[in-house]
Amino acid sequence: MISRGTKPKAFHMRRGRESEQLARGRGLVLTTGYWGNGMREARGPRRQRNAPTINDVAARAGVSPMTVSRVINGEGNVREATRLRVQEAIVAMRYAPSIAARTLAGGEELRLGLLHSNPSFAYLSAFLVGSLDQASRSNVQLVVEKCDDKGEIKAIEHLLRGRIDGIVLPPPLSDSPQVVEALQARDIPVVAVATARPPADLLSVSIDDRRAAYDMTRHIGSLGHRRIGFIIGNPNQTASAERLEGYRQALTEMGLPVSDDLIVQGYFTYRSGLDAAEALLALSERPTAIFASNDDMAAAAVAIAHRRGLDVPRDLTVCGFDDTALATTVWPELTTIRQPVVEMSRTAVDLLIKEIRARAMRTDGLDHSHVIVPHELIRRQSDAPLDPGK
Repeated sequence: MISRGTKPKAFHMRRGRESEQLARGRGLVLTTGYWGNGMREARGPRRQRNAPTINDVAARAGVSPMTVSRVINGEGNVREATRLRVQEAIVAMRYAPSIAARTLAGGEELRLGLLHSNPSFAYLSAFLVGSLDQASRSNVQLVVEKCDDKGEIKAIEHLLRGRIDGIVLPPPLSDSPQVVEALQARDIPVVAVATARPPADLLSVSIDDRRAAYDMTRHIGSLGHRRIGFIIGNPNQTASAERLEGYRQALTEMGLPVSDDLIVQGYFTYRSGLDAAEALLALSERPTAIFASNDDMAAAAVAIAHRRGLDVPRDLTVCGFDDTALATTVWPELTTIRQPVVEMSRTAVDLLIKEIRARAMRTDGLDHSHVIVPHELIRRQSDAPLDPGK
């Protein structure tokens, strides 16, 4: 399905150092510690001087304090767009509502963990919006923990010491056998997100990455392009290989050669996109289009094109993948595959809650199926028909 995209509000969150971040409340507990070389444990909650108030959050989101309170408490009488705007303001301002100031709902409160190490800030931001929103709706706490590839087990142990009932794994950790096996060995319910090849006994949520990349490549080909460069994602994620296969399959079906010189390795980072695009555009017979495996690398390709004096899309078509906020932040806005990250993270949190409660009822839990969420090709300003003179 192809549609003309509209520009969503960008989601921003302070980067700074990987330091303690805590936002507590019925519906969410956002704690971010860092685990890796020189790892340290996140400290307990402490209200900082000049910390944002509920009125500050309300002003940023353009709503009343009562609306902010309703979102935090998971009440249903809030419009979807308003709820997302408030969630974004809460995360961006690091607002920490006091648990003692509210009456908790009856029943045992669940604590879910979200363990991440995704290098794309745009992807992670969207993932957090959906996760926090569903946690708030479901009246559960969500503890967010960051780690690197050398601190995965330490991060897991730290989460479990905090009485975590289940864990959501976004990529790339959803593709880490070490992480998945460590959690399963501890009999912790897990939902893996955006893994293209989930184990049969694991709950998971994703799109059809191969089909999505196939659709985009066919679309670029339909514009008359015959030399289509492709920037691969990080090899530690199964989605990268699936997207590459979709690209290759589309080229083959269109009768176009699959040229190794047009396929360049990337790592889902902006920096790797710069290097990959430079390599493609330095070819003696450069591509007339570049399809990058995520928006970060596509944005980098646009930057390199501009540096070389190429107009996008008149001289070079550039397309991305994910449809994060970055896709509508760069100029020209990116034509991309919409991977509904917010919806996927919401679904993952909802699945995890159902799995935990099913186990508590002494059932066998949910059927361990792979939930496929539809993708969409969004056309914006970065693609155009091939100039016959090129």
